[in-house]
Amino acid sequence: MDLGIRQAGFEISACIEIDKNCCETLRTNFSNGTKIFQGDIRQFKPEDFATEQIDLLFGGSPCQAFSQAGKKLSLGDERGELLFEFIRFARTIKPSAIMIEQVKGLLTAKDLNGKSGGVFENFIRQLENLGYVVKYKILSAAEYGIAQKRERIFLVALTNDRFNFPSATHAESGNLFCLPYKTVGEVIDDLPPPQKKSAVHEIPEDSHIDITPLRDRQRIHGVPEGKYLSSQLQLPKDQICGLTKKDTTKFLRLARNKPANTLRGGEIFFHPTEDRYLTPREYMRIHGYPDDYILCGSIRGRSGTFKDLDQYRQISNSVPPPLAKVIAEKIKEALLCQRFMNCSAIP
Repeated sequence: MDLGIRQAGFEISACIEIDKNCCETLRTNFSNGTKIFQGDIRQFKPEDFATEQIDLLFGGSPCQAFSQAGKKLSLGDERGELLFEFIRFARTIKPSAIMIEQVKGLLTAKDLNGKSGGVFENFIRQLENLGYVVKYKILSAAEYGIAQKRERIFLVALTNDRFNFPSATHAESGNLFCLPYKTVGEVIDDLPPPQKKSAVHEIPEDSHIDITPLRDRQRIHGVPEGKYLSSQLQLPKDQICGLTKKDTTKFLRLARNKPANTLRGGEIFFHPTEDRYLTPREYMRIHGYPDDYILCGSIRGRSGTFKDLDQYRQISNSVPPPLAKVIAEKIKEALLCQRFMNCSAIP
């Protein structure tokens, strides 16, 4: 989000982030005055950030408590409670606008009384009580020129009613008003062959490195383009490794002529034509990052656990920069409209 919002013309005063590797990534890419604070946001005082008028408060709290792929504990998971840190900061900072990204599961998340959708209703009510006009919409990254079918809810709150979400620029097959979806092949095919992890002593700056061990190459071999390993029941059982018909979406080989499925940090997709996992740089291309953006931290292999986010999870946890940019541009237009007051709502 930081990158897209900068591209829209905002200057970012400060970032709060708990993960060490993410903080290092931010410091590496934003060295022109943005203050990066590492730590639990609950330990920071909003008044320390209220030294100037803030146009935009933005971010994305952890999604695990609301994700359809998780246990859906909602406010029963302390990470779910972090959503309301936006309220705590907005109450003190009084930003002109707020922008939040979350998974779609937030819309139906149960509150502590068990009411479906209660968490979101309460959140909107608290924003409205602070004087904000709240709008929200589920947006697909593929409809904004990103080679990925990633759907997320975006919430934008302003102190006026001049904001409208940007119109889609891309459609599946294209039409009179929209270009066709960008495909995986379009965004990764011009990259050179990646370096092998075994051949380098340190992670290259471009993060275009192949982490695939020999056994996994053998596993990937035989999976057709655009298909899942779990559906290839003709393969030897030791190659499928215990997957069954119930595992309908396990270990996907992406298709060159389609957008990718939503990138995930826990399961790295297979390259469309080569028997290997995608590299972090290929993940970044699919997510809409420019090639001069540098990731810091480890590149996780297929085994072992890491306390701090590895590069794959940094990407998959992030908002595609081009999508953040187009929303931020519409926020900027609405704020400028408000300041000049002689402008009608921009469609």
